[in-house]
Amino acid sequence: MISRRDFLQAAAAASAIVGGSAAGGWGRLMAAQSLTQDQLLEFETTGNVTLIHVTDIHAQLKPIWFREPEINIGVGEAAGQPPHVTGADFLQLFGFRPGTPEAYAFTYLDFVALARSYGRMGGLDRVATVVNAIRADRPDALLLDGGDTWQGSYTANATRGQDMVNVMNALRPDAMTSHWEFTYGVDRVNEIVETLDFPFLGANIFDAEWEEPAYEPYRIFERGGVRIAVIGQAFPYLPVANPRWMFPNLSFGVREERMREVVAQVREEEGADLVVLLSHNGFDVDRKMAARVPGIDVILTGHTHDALPEPLVVGKTLLLASGSNGKFVARLDLDVRDGALRGWRHKLIPVFSDVIAPDPEVAALIEAERAPFKAQLEEVLGTTESLLYRRGNFNGSWDDLICNALIEEREADIALSPGFRWGPSLLPGEPITREDLFNATAMTYPAAYRTEMTGEQLKAVLEDVADNLFNPDPYYQQGGDMVRVGGMGYAIDPNAPMGRRISSMTLLRDGSPIDPQRSYVVAGWASVNEGTEGPAIWDVVESFVKRKGVVRIDPNATVRVAGR
Repeated sequence: MISRRDFLQAAAAASAIVGGSAAGGWGRLMAAQSLTQDQLLEFETTGNVTLIHVTDIHAQLKPIWFREPEINIGVGEAAGQPPHVTGADFLQLFGFRPGTPEAYAFTYLDFVALARSYGRMGGLDRVATVVNAIRADRPDALLLDGGDTWQGSYTANATRGQDMVNVMNALRPDAMTSHWEFTYGVDRVNEIVETLDFPFLGANIFDAEWEEPAYEPYRIFERGGVRIAVIGQAFPYLPVANPRWMFPNLSFGVREERMREVVAQVREEEGADLVVLLSHNGFDVDRKMAARVPGIDVILTGHTHDALPEPLVVGKTLLLASGSNGKFVARLDLDVRDGALRGWRHKLIPVFSDVIAPDPEVAALIEAERAPFKAQLEEVLGTTESLLYRRGNFNGSWDDLICNALIEEREADIALSPGFRWGPSLLPGEPITREDLFNATAMTYPAAYRTEMTGEQLKAVLEDVADNLFNPDPYYQQGGDMVRVGGMGYAIDPNAPMGRRISSMTLLRDGSPIDPQRSYVVAGWASVNEGTEGPAIWDVVESFVKRKGVVRIDPNATVRVAGR
């Protein structure tokens, strides 16, 4: 197994780093603008199998800013454990120093200043360069896509995911699994799947009427003299978190017993030497599954957008979290001999877009996909004086902006914005383009509703979402982050039982307590209910931003979290 010292040398991207400190080499090189692509990609090839993992790209073709969360609370056995460690605690845990490229890539600390120093990250043309470099070193490496790939941008919405399919095809994945893909509707998913040159895996997706597998559960690959089983696990809670009516004949679920059966099948019937779970369960769900389902060697996790520079070892299973939005590419080299995993070496490669050269073929393809929409993408709607970001357990400034727009444009007392994890950031002083707005709102059920809800109903909504996020049993964590709230403050105790987490609900307009019996006008968007009526959320926010010209989002102190 790789040692912590070896990990720090390998994961940190510069050969000058020694003694477990990331500050000595990479940070100085970046500050001097002398870090090279070769140094970022440097890797000591190990064993006979290489896996490449990307996940949760959310249709981001171009380099982006993406601020990692300030608050990521773990409950139950996950409390205080990775990935529920942020900021300075994260740096200390992994031996990184403030102000370094690692601090920028992995944390929210000094994000604006470091972003202006180190530049944007991601871009699928840069990801292609990384993938091609790994393949040049290990030609039979497996590229595995963890899903949430086709949704999250203006062009993906306009083409119903086709732009992403075309560009990802150029990267030549070997397999993928899914989540937001199904929000284009099952017919559209099946239409695309029929054109793919690689399997669309989902061992936990069943035909709801016949209770038969709806998609290929696994694929066997021969690489480096090793039989590798790659099992797909789609997001288990699609019918809860997204509109069931878009895929009415499908059922999902964690299906732990099904996973046991499939692992046994690939081991005993297919003769697999290595079992890899390509999962969109989310980190804590996969941590529990790794502890309960024997025989899985590697879990490549997705959905929760966590980026960890080091795999977590659960029993005999390696659990990898490879970030989101194209910020990172994970490489995992494995030594598999005599039907067993004997050793490994890992590197989470940060895709600094100013350092890694774009692949010319993929860059040209991206520009061709975007060309028909160039005018719409580039139209400036306004300017932000504030950092706009989404990621975190509670309100982010992008959703504060959306809530402000909902309250003013829809004449509401209170606004609700779903706790989506997708959506890049914008730096203070930057223009807000239509592309930026769609990066935070692009979806297939965007209606901005206006309704009335009693205080009691509002509390029930908050309690329900809080239980999805903070249930101590990971198998019951069914959503994203906490619903974002505008016009109302509240207190929350994540460790309290269901129904008792939310208190001190207050109407911000006049400071009065929320009355359980009183009705309030509530505006929101992304309802999972079929037939929801209202203007598209991007039209609501565009109108608001154009009217304001310059938007400023004050720090949000309306959510009070127990123990913080």
